[in-house]
Amino acid sequence: MTELKMPKLSDTMLEGTLVKWHKKVGDKISVGDVIADVETDKATMEMEAFDDGILHQIVVPEGGIIKVGECLALIEGGKPNIEKTEPAASPVKVTSAMVAPLAPLSPKPKPRPTVAREGLGAKASPLARKMALERGVDLSRITGTGPGGRIVAADITQQGTSSPRPAAAAAPQQIPVLFSDADTKTPLSGMRRTIAERLLISKTQIPHFYLNMEINAGPLSELRKEINAHAEATGSPKITINDFVLLATARAAALHPKVNAAFAGDSIVQYASVNLSVAIAVEDGLITPVIRDAHTRSLREISSAVKDLAIRARSKKIKPEEYQGGTITISNLGAYGVDSFYAIVNPPQATILAVGAIMKKPVVNDANQIVVGQRMNISLSGDHRVVDGATGAEFLATIRKSLEAPASLLL
Repeated sequence: MTELKMPKLSDTMLEGTLVKWHKKVGDKISVGDVIADVETDKATMEMEAFDDGILHQIVVPEGGIIKVGECLALIEGGKPNIEKTEPAASPVKVTSAMVAPLAPLSPKPKPRPTVAREGLGAKASPLARKMALERGVDLSRITGTGPGGRIVAADITQQGTSSPRPAAAAAPQQIPVLFSDADTKTPLSGMRRTIAERLLISKTQIPHFYLNMEINAGPLSELRKEINAHAEATGSPKITINDFVLLATARAAALHPKVNAAFAGDSIVQYASVNLSVAIAVEDGLITPVIRDAHTRSLREISSAVKDLAIRARSKKIKPEEYQGGTITISNLGAYGVDSFYAIVNPPQATILAVGAIMKKPVVNDANQIVVGQRMNISLSGDHRVVDGATGAEFLATIRKSLEAPASLLL
């Protein structure tokens, strides 16, 4: 009997909602068949079968919420992955349905743990031994939670490294909220809960610093007007101000690799490619799909990519790999009339750029005359463990230089 478990479909996913079953009990299942639709904290996705067999039992009904790694259904005739108590040393072929997902943030300890025997003699299931070997986990440091203190696959994913398991941090105290019967109380969705947890971690654990720079957006507005006039005449898609900002940011990040980085505890990782996370507002929050190798793209390619991602993000059709692996984030609230703001760093990234609207305002020109100008604010929020103020300022200055001479972005 095979357990069909809730997979970890995003780096922030802790649980999912079983939206719809495409198979019923007794149906034959083949590898690659779509079994169900699952809503994660980022999108609604199709879950495929990883084994052949018969759907023996549905454990979670439609609309049910289940944590990552827990059983959704049982498949009869597949490769067994339900833990047995008898020891065995024969090799086990691991399938996607058998491997438990990576542990979520701050995992809860399991009840009644017993300590496994030290060293190579530690009691462990064949699957747990194989996973430990692949991940470099020292079994002597693992607390077994299976029968008789046996180490099972879930113990390996809970541990994650060969170091001792850290004590769980105390949950922050929630301030009581008073409300009446006339008020509306809506339970947190998976996406809303993830946003709350990650942003709390970001603001309490990352030492933020903030920089702001004003850009002369007149040349940018004029060039965009010319390009879109030609696009309208030829039936081509129009270019947005945000497209220019995305490309300018990506190229600037390639020139200033210290901002295209992440804090890794005992080291700083500088990414070789600029994978641009673009903040897109959706019905229940925010999603940040990624434009990969954005520094190598043309303006048209950037524009096409972000339009496609935005459409699919809002319809919850984004694939997991399309919102993972970003190295720097851009959040643009200019379309909402916001002229300036500071965003919260999107961990583990070290920087996020906030972009405001182009505003008309009085400015002093080169002839010392007060004229009507077009100005746009860009703001950088940075992780001070990774990026220093001077580095951030140089990065913003490079973006400003490109946007004030926007024809350079067409090369």
